[in-house]
Amino acid sequence: MVGYNAIEDPLCYPGTQVLINKADIRDQAELDEFEQLMFDSRAEELLPAGTLDFDHYCALHHHFFQDVYDWAGQIRTIRTGKGNNWFCYPEHIEAQSEQLFDQLAERGFLTAAPDADAFAAGAAWLLGELNAIHPFREGNGRTQLVFLTLLTRNAGYRLNERKLRPEPFLAAMITSFSGDTGPLAAEIRRTL
Repeated sequence: MVGYNAIEDPLCYPGTQVLINKADIRDQAELDEFEQLMFDSRAEELLPAGTLDFDHYCALHHHFFQDVYDWAGQIRTIRTGKGNNWFCYPEHIEAQSEQLFDQLAERGFLTAAPDADAFAAGAAWLLGELNAIHPFREGNGRTQLVFLTLLTRNAGYRLNERKLRPEPFLAAMITSFSGDTGPLAAEIRRTL
């Protein structure tokens, strides 16, 4: 797994890359486990209502990570990246996100896609852009998948999570960062 790059992160315990959390867990493996446990627990609840806009997206993040981080649902304030790729600078996140979600609305939330292939291509475009923006300090990928599930239902499709292949999906997300969304569209299509 490629770790995050971050500049002077005030959200981490001093001298570590472990994010300050409500359980005061200072071991990354333990924090990862706690995060997933809380995420799974919140997944059993009703999701926040919304209109598939950026506010709704932030509400979803807050829903899933409110038990772990004080900043759940809030836009990232530091520059961060993975590997050699830096995500959207924090000072541009809100504007870029609003623009992206406006484009999604202009596309009718992909409900007019003529078939599953076209829907998957549109969803890959959205996820690729969301990943490049990376609005939150942690939990972006899981929030993207939840949003994809809602978007899929809204368009009249069903996402079969059992068909999701984590490693190829992650590789496709990384490839989408350079603008090639074809592999990601193929991974989404196989789950419909």
